[in-house]
Amino acid sequence: MEPITRAVTPAQRTTRRRLLAAALTVPLLLGAAACGDDGGGSDGKTELSIFWWGAEKRAELTDQALALYTQKHPDVTFKKTWQGNQGYFDKLATLTAGGNPPDIFQIDDNYISEYAGRGVTLDLTSYKDSGKLDVTKFPESLLKYGEVDGKLAGVPLGENTQGLVYDKTLLTKNNLPEPKTGMSWEEFVDWAADVTKKAKLPGTQDASAVYQALWVFLRQNGKDLYAGKQLGFDEADITKWFALWKGAREKGATPTPDVIHEGNASDVSKQLVATGKAGTSWVWANQMPELKKSTDNELGLIAYPGNPSAQWARASMYMSAFRGSEHKDIAVDVINFLANDPEAGKILGTDRGLPPNLDVRKQVAATVEDPNMKQTIAVMDELGKRYGPTAPTVPPQGHSKVRSELVRVAEEVIYGRQTPEQGAAAFVTAAKAAIGAS
Repeated sequence: MEPITRAVTPAQRTTRRRLLAAALTVPLLLGAAACGDDGGGSDGKTELSIFWWGAEKRAELTDQALALYTQKHPDVTFKKTWQGNQGYFDKLATLTAGGNPPDIFQIDDNYISEYAGRGVTLDLTSYKDSGKLDVTKFPESLLKYGEVDGKLAGVPLGENTQGLVYDKTLLTKNNLPEPKTGMSWEEFVDWAADVTKKAKLPGTQDASAVYQALWVFLRQNGKDLYAGKQLGFDEADITKWFALWKGAREKGATPTPDVIHEGNASDVSKQLVATGKAGTSWVWANQMPELKKSTDNELGLIAYPGNPSAQWARASMYMSAFRGSEHKDIAVDVINFLANDPEAGKILGTDRGLPPNLDVRKQVAATVEDPNMKQTIAVMDELGKRYGPTAPTVPPQGHSKVRSELVRVAEEVIYGRQTPEQGAAAFVTAAKAAIGAS
């Protein structure tokens, strides 16, 4: 699944940047070893280290898939490390800077550009071109979302897209219509205000601080979150965005600022639609089953408002190999196995999102029993038919800082401490600084 949003302090960000700066030299130091025999130790056996984040269920499934690889390749075993989302990237930066990076590691689009830009990730392009890494069954836009500066830095292990989750039980109880894919943003705000009025519960979480909602909004208006290593928007675009949500608050479509903040600060299990404090929440589509664990109410799932062609097949996460690994070829073969092997796909299921291999995805979809995941797969398959011809490039270094700055500035506007215009100016300045844009 999509990683839960992590609250990162300024001190943590500084520490992480220093560690990553130190990590830049590690691939160079270990490069000579990487050029040697990839066949393993003196006894012909190879132990690969692999590191990922996730809950216990993901650990169990990954253990099983790796055990299957060892069963098929008895000379390869694994040193497995995993942990929860919190602190994962601090630990990865520490391992990398300390000269003890994992051969294979899980990464997301918050950091893939940073690790690729510092030469930590192995460029997988030659493996793709030779067929040793089979990507022929991947959606093209999904594969492209792992490229950084023309190099394939990671292999998507799951596909995801933006999802608006709503409380069907609440709507049915109050004889209210369900929201529909394709409704405009203004229509959605009016719908949410009507929910508030009739159900006596805020119709929607305020999405002004939700970066994926802003991203879709920008693409629907001919812009983007990024244009290469520059911002893809200006102050006028952000003013329009903040003004949309100021109007929603004035119409009573959203909760009070303190509750909005609670929704911004919470992990997926405590999103407002699950805690009963709003009629909708803005999430990633594959978080549906996790949300459902926190509520007895029936939930629905649609695209974000506006034209759904602005959404895209997004990599929920990747597996990357360390450029200085002594066992690069084997590491790539393991990644290829996790992404393409039908038996491995059956084991891993949809925990990391829909399988990237479309043939494996069909097989997995046929065996899914969770009704919420069935619904998610159906919605994502339908949305896939409506995606536009282009997907955005993977975010540049500093993307995680842009995300946190959006929350900070949006809440200044939400609490009335800044106007939409002032907030827009502040966010553009902060976002440029975050990615080093001119």
